[in-house]
Amino acid sequence: MIIKQIVNEDFYNYKFPSMLIAFPKCSMKCGIGVCHNNTLLSDPDIHIDINALVDLYILNPITSAIVFGGLEPFDSFDDMVLLINAFREKTNDTIIIYTGYEELELSNRICTLIQYDNIIVKYGRYIPNQLSYYNELLGVKLYSYNQYAVKIS
Repeated sequence: MIIKQIVNEDFYNYKFPSMLIAFPKCSMKCGIGVCHNNTLLSDPDIHIDINALVDLYILNPITSAIVFGGLEPFDSFDDMVLLINAFREKTNDTIIIYTGYEELELSNRICTLIQYDNIIVKYGRYIPNQLSYYNELLGVKLYSYNQYAVKIS
């Protein structure tokens, strides 16, 4: 599998310590100048075995959730599903998927993901110069009024 970044202990994207996995592709629908993840575009690809990635998470006693983030996880949908399958073989911990897509844009793909337990999707593109707000489900601030999280399963 190809990813852009692994943060073994992330305390920024979810209310509990998480492993953050940054996915390698994005259509830049939000605009490259707006994207706070655009620096990942120039980062080298990381080639990692899916099972090694899962084991890295499992062996860390601090983390209790997995965050899939940017670039854009849904632009690597097949790999994302393979990774979810691998995680679900070893843990039922929460998986949070950060996406810039709107809920209606992903309806077919969400239908695929609802078969898995304990999945949260954070929807919505970042819109500059908006007021941030505290999202109860994620336990963190979101930076645009149109962004929200839904537990899909």
